[in-house]
Amino acid sequence: ALPPPGIVNRNSVWLGLIGWTAALMQNGINRRPAFRSGVHRQLLFLSVGWFVGYHVTKLVNYKAAKMDKEMMDYMQHHPGDFPEVERKTFAEILENFYPIR
Repeated sequence: ALPPPGIVNRNSVWLGLIGWTAALMQNGINRRPAFRSGVHRQLLFLSVGWFVGYHVTKLVNYKAAKMDKEMMDYMQHHPGDFPEVERKTFAEILENFYPIR
């Protein structure tokens, strides 16, 4: 089982801000003071955006973990398709440096 993502994550913050901005835009479209009216709606939209962002992060993490598991399983069952690569040091890759003065 995967550990749950943190409550504060990138998707939660962005979608929460988008929800709050949507409430502000709705106030502006209805010709109300943007920040001072409908504070309960602003909090609701922010909360819903945060909730959706959290669950989007959970879904993305699950799908990435599932794909990693399937790839590792495939690599373990087909070792011939993935030969061991010869390791080189960085010094072996670079050419010798001779300063020109």
